Amino acid sequence: MKRTSFANWPCSIARTMDLLGDWWTPLVLREAMYGISRFDEFQEQLGIARNTLADRLRRLVDEGLLDKRLYHSEPRRYEYVLTEKGKDFFGVLAALSGWGDRWLAGEEGAPVTFHHDSCGHDTHAEVVCARCGQPLRPEETSMRMGPGYPERLKSRPDVQRRFGVA
Repeated sequence: MKRTSFANWPCSIARTMDLLGDWWTPLVLREAMYGISRFDEFQEQLGIARNTLADRLRRLVDEGLLDKRLYHSEPRRYEYVLTEKGKDFFGVLAALSGWGDRWLAGEEGAPVTFHHDSCGHDTHAEVVCARCGQPLRPEETSMRMGPGYPERLKSRPDVQRRFGVA
């Protein structure tokens, strides 16, 4: 069965999900955030099949989230290091972790906590307005067409309804 591509949808969520592709990709990125950089370390930590891991690492390199660097020439061995684009994915992982801590953690609590080294406190991710600092909640937030929304779709009735255009 062929997978539907969301790469060209006018939605950053859909495009991000297209890049991720499956559940292994964010977990590979999580391990990279922990400092894992070598193929065997990723495999050991995740218990992922070698071919699946090779495919996910290749995709993350191709998409610019990881850099592939030779660290041993005979035999050839590489390490995979987060790029700026890859490091920027941290907020997504922190938000997923926060949601999971709230809705999926048992009575024992969160399995992993975030410690903000700069201030010395344990913390959690929050999605806040970049202007006023208040939490973004769905009932207080509306979506609008951005400058990158395709011109050819703007006049469709379903799009007009979705974005509340009169």
